[in-house]
Amino acid sequence: MKLPPVAAPEAKPELSPLYKAISNTAQSPVPAVLLEYQKDWIGLRSPLKVGEKSRRIGLTWAEAADNVLCAAASKAAGGQTVYYLGYNQDMTVEYIQACAMWSRAFDYAAGEIEEGIWPDNAADKNIKTYTITYPSGNRIVALTSRPSNLRGRQGIVVIDEAAFHADLAELLKAALALLIWGGEVHVISTHDGTDNPFNELIEEIRAGKRKGLLFRCTFREAVADGLYQRVCLRKGIEYKPEEEAAWVQDVYDFYGDAAEEELDCVPSQGGGTYLSLALLEKRASREVPVLRLSYPQGYETISEHMRLADSLSWCERELAPVLAQIPRDMRSFYGMDFGRTGDLSVIVPLVQAQDLRRRQPFQVELRNVPFKQQEQILFFIVDGLPGFLGGKNDARGNGQAIAEAAAVRYGHTRIDQVMLTEGWYRDNMPPFKAALEDGNLDQIPADKDTIDDYRTLKVIKGVPRVPDSRTTEKGGGKRHGDAAVAGVLAYAASRSPAAPIEFTSVPAKADRWGAGDDDQPDSWQGAW
Repeated sequence: MKLPPVAAPEAKPELSPLYKAISNTAQSPVPAVLLEYQKDWIGLRSPLKVGEKSRRIGLTWAEAADNVLCAAASKAAGGQTVYYLGYNQDMTVEYIQACAMWSRAFDYAAGEIEEGIWPDNAADKNIKTYTITYPSGNRIVALTSRPSNLRGRQGIVVIDEAAFHADLAELLKAALALLIWGGEVHVISTHDGTDNPFNELIEEIRAGKRKGLLFRCTFREAVADGLYQRVCLRKGIEYKPEEEAAWVQDVYDFYGDAAEEELDCVPSQGGGTYLSLALLEKRASREVPVLRLSYPQGYETISEHMRLADSLSWCERELAPVLAQIPRDMRSFYGMDFGRTGDLSVIVPLVQAQDLRRRQPFQVELRNVPFKQQEQILFFIVDGLPGFLGGKNDARGNGQAIAEAAAVRYGHTRIDQVMLTEGWYRDNMPPFKAALEDGNLDQIPADKDTIDDYRTLKVIKGVPRVPDSRTTEKGGGKRHGDAAVAGVLAYAASRSPAAPIEFTSVPAKADRWGAGDDDQPDSWQGAW
């Protein structure tokens, strides 16, 4: 097993027997403290290493041993400060206590566990910390929450149970920035579905898209390396092979249907994510443009007529060409999710061809666009759609004003003002997913932010919907599944279209009644 060199304090004549047991089992009568898979994990040295593991096999405990060795070593010997990030306070406390135990076992001088506060200015909050300081000048800092200002640090970052962190993708970005200065990132977790960022990180490394080392240990592999024997040692009972088999079976029976994911490192399909990445990529098309309009803060103070002229110019420049490309024999619909200052407004038009398949010709995203201009842009789109039959507007909060204006303009039978309730999601999400799966909806934008919006849809208490948490797009703006909500609204509109209005215009009076006779109708020439 490879370990970083450790600078021992001058007063310590030799390494502790426990350290000898870890590093050289053959020369010590003491049983190896770490099992083989734990040693293998510690022995992996890489700027990025990722461990997919079973529940309760003690990999974090072994990680704590490695972290103590690294933090206790001097700078010259390669020692570094360690930052540990768990997803709740209980596991953070358990980890820092394990580090204290290893410090005593290795006979390293170390300060007491100190509780402190780490200000997280970017998130406008404080994070509780537990810290152990060593004479080397390095520390082990265990954090109870994800800090947004991790980028300014240097050292080793340990992300434990990574699959269960609220925003692992952003956390990894911040952590990987430490690698520029020679740090390391250790990612440990059981699985939480195929679409989880943890599993995607593993797939990227396997595909060669990202540099890093992978580690995998299932429950049965841990048992084969002596896990049950260690349980017997801890309990002070005699080891019996037949009891080991029964113990393993009991563990698998306890996890039941979840055993494959929890114990065998096999991620379940979906993991709570409603739409799989594979399905969305199958339906994504680079031929569907995403047209974005964003205004700076304070733009609403400009005179309204100037703002309306500004957005009209944008419509004629950006929207008119894509609207002109839509065949005139199509039926059309739209869905709009409303946002003003925090979230986006997204307008998703859908067209339906003769074969009844729906396709999205383009998508419009509006950020910080004033109300009247949003209304103007929506009307420009709908007026340009061929065979328009119906639309659905998000009518929550301020969105109700635009929803009502659209209903007045195009008819209350064609425009549905939707309150997005749990019941509405329950009724409309399954048909939308089915349309993607069977190809009835076969064209959405091949756009990262849009796909991320669709992937925010989660099954919450049995209902697929957008969760309360927000994501961050490439430009730094916040998103709340806006494109996904608009897309579902548009598809729902296409499932309940209003009947097309057919009429024949009324002819002039002289044509309706005989020329020169204003009192008696000679013939009826027109009909409604």
